[in-house]
Amino acid sequence: MRRTTPWLAMLALSLAPMGTAHAETAGRAAAAPVRPPAFAQCAACHSTEPGKTLFGPSLYGVAGRRAGSLPGYDYSPALRNARITWNAQTLDRWLTAPQKTVPGTRMPFGGIQERASRKAVIDYLLSLKAK
Repeated sequence: MRRTTPWLAMLALSLAPMGTAHAETAGRAAAAPVRPPAFAQCAACHSTEPGKTLFGPSLYGVAGRRAGSLPGYDYSPALRNARITWNAQTLDRWLTAPQKTVPGTRMPFGGIQERASRKAVIDYLLSLKAK
């Protein structure tokens, strides 16, 4: 009986037509939110993992959340009292000019001026939720 070496088996799998296992993996990969390049400046301070706080609070599940309300993060009084619920419109205002949107915020960020980049970040943020 002939033995197949691991690399030969891997080659055979890669050349085989997509089976259900490959199709499922491809489907999951397509469904995963794609982090836009403009988010790199956000990622310096914010995680997108549930419950993981960095310098700023986690942005996972930000859609529909009231500003300044994530438990365990010490927000500025200005942001805690802002009465903002995060959606496409409020995120657009915030990401354009955070200090103008909420005077007194401690977030040291000048905003994303390019509309297309800002929209890509907003779409990404709105996609960060439990499936």
